[in-house]
Amino acid sequence: MAKQKYLIPFIALVSLFFLWGFITVLVDSLIPRIKELFTLTYFQAGLVQFAFFMAYFLFSIPAGSILSKIGYKNGIRLGLLTMALGCFLFYPAADFRQFNIFLAAYFILAGGMTILQVAANPYVAVLGDEKGASSRLNLAQGFNALGTAIAPIIGAVFILSDTVKSSAEIDLLTEAGKTNYYMNEASAVQNPFLVITAFIFLLAIIFSFVQLPNLIANNSNGSYAKVLKNKVLLMGSFGILVYVGAEVAIGSYLVNYFIDMNMHTVIQSTAWMSHLAEKFLNADLATLDKRAIVGAFITFYWSGAMVGRFAGSYLTQKFAPAKVLSFFALGALVLVFTSMHSIGLLSMWSILGVGLFNSIMFPTIFTLSIQDVGDLKPQASGILCTMIVGGAIVPPLYGFLTDVSGFKMALWLLLACYGYILFFGYKTSMLNEN
Repeated sequence: MAKQKYLIPFIALVSLFFLWGFITVLVDSLIPRIKELFTLTYFQAGLVQFAFFMAYFLFSIPAGSILSKIGYKNGIRLGLLTMALGCFLFYPAADFRQFNIFLAAYFILAGGMTILQVAANPYVAVLGDEKGASSRLNLAQGFNALGTAIAPIIGAVFILSDTVKSSAEIDLLTEAGKTNYYMNEASAVQNPFLVITAFIFLLAIIFSFVQLPNLIANNSNGSYAKVLKNKVLLMGSFGILVYVGAEVAIGSYLVNYFIDMNMHTVIQSTAWMSHLAEKFLNADLATLDKRAIVGAFITFYWSGAMVGRFAGSYLTQKFAPAKVLSFFALGALVLVFTSMHSIGLLSMWSILGVGLFNSIMFPTIFTLSIQDVGDLKPQASGILCTMIVGGAIVPPLYGFLTDVSGFKMALWLLLACYGYILFFGYKTSMLNEN
């Protein structure tokens, strides 16, 4: 844990980790609703994540340069205000009901989150002794995972709880019925994001009064060409790409994957699962849409990530972080393979269990990648956060493979992603021992 004098800055930064974890997963809750409302293919639905994560590709390196000039505190405030603008734009976007306006709102929201990611990850890593960097970032990411664990329930209750009509069903409504339906659809999106807008704006005000110690030198003349010569950073960058891509692909399509396996009927016919879903949603399952029924269980995927990150904070103190990363990558491989070759509850719970093994991947890959870059941490962070674009690349590709060959065969893509992370963990473990 950070020294006592770093406690308040650490707590303030942890709130940011919680915030972007919560919003990232809340975005997933919109995908099943948008897919039906606009009659999209799985590939087109994946474009929601494409717009969201493409911002990381475009803005991460410029964000690193901005932070070098204006400092981390001002950079964090800029990121929060940009996020608030993106969230607020959901209000008019929902009124117009235009898919491209939704994509633009996601893009602006993600632009603000990009600045926060580039600033907060390396800052937490240096907020104490170097040996505890992985442990410290895993702890902060644990609160990020807390946000991702809460978001599916919020999404299921406030966004997915009522029945979403297809375009054909909407066409059968009267004009008054259509107007009323569209107003309810807009409200389901608008109200949660207005609350989030207000919260983010309040957080930006609070950060005006938080004192952040100057721990990373402002190196505005730092060379990206120089930092790109670091081989571990390059390997880690691709590791971030495939990790984020795999995690987001699973989270984005779990609702549709479970419905494809008719898990909503399995849940309703299994007493203990039906009881659990009703407790989560505080409603009789007979009154809920099938997306809400299976959506309630997505919380176990993100809750696993939360538990794993808090545990990972301890494990990366006791064991070499690279070896812990290799073990977790192997666990993810086994569970994805199990879900691919099984049906029913085994297939459902094995893919949900991948969340536990995803947990330590981002913070551990990140800290392993920047351990030898010195004062070029802003530039290295910009490069690593650029590769969060994996969330824009892998989900649409996974959706395309699903359209072509089904969910089970598409899981081969995820096996390739976790296979590379296993390779990176092994390789960095060998380098650190030499």
